[in-house]
Amino acid sequence: MVKKKGVRDSVSERIFVGVIVGLLVFIDVVMLYPFIYVFSTAISDTGQVMAGNVWLYPRGIDFTAIKQIATYPLFTQSYLNTIIYTIFGTLTCVFITCLTAYPLAQMKFRLRGFISVVYVITMFFGGGMIPTFLMYRNLGLVDNRLVMILPGALSAWNIIICRTFFRSIPVSLSESAYLDGASDWKILWRVIMPLSQPIIATLALFAAVGIWNDFFTGLLFFNDSKKYPLQLVLRMILVNASMSAAIAEGSFLEFTQKSATLALKSASILISILPIICIYPFIQKYFVKGVMIGSIKE
Repeated sequence: MVKKKGVRDSVSERIFVGVIVGLLVFIDVVMLYPFIYVFSTAISDTGQVMAGNVWLYPRGIDFTAIKQIATYPLFTQSYLNTIIYTIFGTLTCVFITCLTAYPLAQMKFRLRGFISVVYVITMFFGGGMIPTFLMYRNLGLVDNRLVMILPGALSAWNIIICRTFFRSIPVSLSESAYLDGASDWKILWRVIMPLSQPIIATLALFAAVGIWNDFFTGLLFFNDSKKYPLQLVLRMILVNASMSAAIAEGSFLEFTQKSATLALKSASILISILPIICIYPFIQKYFVKGVMIGSIKE
């Protein structure tokens, strides 16, 4: 027998839903306001920005700060560097992760348990900053562009979710391919990979966002400013607008005199986050599906 809802249940349910909706709206406003503020500051008149009149919407539309930061050589060079690092780093990460996860998902591979445990251990223990730097230096990765691509190509977390996703694919498909004479290589690229778009999109997003936002690797291993990633230059602008520690010629001092420091910072942030904002909506559906299946389904 279905219990009929009374007035008290309806009122309490409405209050509960109203509180939840209000809380979610408040969280959305808190999270969106920094983006709105940065956008408004970046395209507002520098006089209005310096006077503190911009707090929500733009005042006196002016793209001077964006034009100046976009035409500054070090910023444009670092932007191009980061695009290159992100593209090649993402392709390398997806390729190596899929190659590693495939044998770990096969029941016939006897060492899959031991190797999986070894990968999981790396999630909790590391060598530390100094041993890592010494190792990279001995490998010739200091001041080498490959340092932005190779070290992050293999992640234990990515292997786990990719392996779990591969296990969710029916074994009968692989067995049928075996009977037809296909090798493991052909099964991976002809059978498994076409069915793994959600997890590939998830891995690509993890890798792309990680490389795009990485500034510490560049700070630690790059001496040549021509190889700097975007986030390292952005950090310089945010922490020290004059960038006197990075630009010996002092050209940036003249550059900062043309506009308000706050407007330059906002323009830098706005330009740096645009690619991720533009890409994410197109892969969001694959991302959610890949994370859910790759994380909880066995």
